[in-house]
Amino acid sequence: MTESHPRISKAVIPAAGLGTRFLPATKATPKEMLPVVDKPAIQYVVEEAVSAGLDDVLMITGRNKRPLEDHFDRNYELESALQKKGDRARLAKVQESSDLATMHYVRQGDPKGLGHAVLCAAPHVGHEPFAVLLGDDLIDPRDPLLKRMVEVQEQHGGSVVALMEVAPEQIHMYGCAAVGTTDDGDVVKVTGLVEKPEAADAPSNYAIIGRYVLDPHIFGILRQTEPGRGGEIQLTDALQQLAQDEKVGGPVHGVVFKGRRYDTGDRGDYLRAIVRLACEREDLGPDFRTWLRSYVAEEM
Repeated sequence: MTESHPRISKAVIPAAGLGTRFLPATKATPKEMLPVVDKPAIQYVVEEAVSAGLDDVLMITGRNKRPLEDHFDRNYELESALQKKGDRARLAKVQESSDLATMHYVRQGDPKGLGHAVLCAAPHVGHEPFAVLLGDDLIDPRDPLLKRMVEVQEQHGGSVVALMEVAPEQIHMYGCAAVGTTDDGDVVKVTGLVEKPEAADAPSNYAIIGRYVLDPHIFGILRQTEPGRGGEIQLTDALQQLAQDEKVGGPVHGVVFKGRRYDTGDRGDYLRAIVRLACEREDLGPDFRTWLRSYVAEEM
């Protein structure tokens, strides 16, 4: 009989980064608020958490991140103006973000890395397993990665990371996992992890992408984790300890993702994400695809 583990209800979204790759646009605007078509990137991430059944969301923020809170709050003046105009369609869109989830916020005083950002969530999370979603990775809602990860964690306990196969020359950009097989085709047993290895030192071409489901024992390990690569407290280093010693917080599994992922942390991928999502929209796609074909034909 399959062992049952505690139900996950909380999601943590680290959003304290400076967004230096998008300067000067992010000088005064949080990178998470950059629009992907007509919604800020962060809203896609919160929607993903909610669709996986996690409607208690803690956002780890920093200086100049107040627009994130404002976006998920009510804007009574705007709602009133739209209501008076009878613009129900736009009113619904404005209200959608404030009705998505129960939102909480805590500031990461010093940008000491992803591991430190996750540690800031400890008082809110307590002793429950929880999900972590990074705002740079947008997962297409037609490919429910997080929901599958929650299922795996509830079945096996411990922690679960999202993995994606990448070209060997790209592995130095990611955390990398050493893995073993399981009875499930899309699930692997993680036996070790290393942060951003050189291709020659990488144990595989399985890269960790920005979705995690973590056992709360991770907090105790993070408190003892010394700064690693880049002088930051790395979540990968803490997960490596869990993978090496299952007695601490259970095993570490990986869900191998083969669906659609949009990396909005990279300028080129950000633009490609907008084009792909716009092309697939019923209200924008037909006209936009026609224009795009014409533009490409003219440029070629």
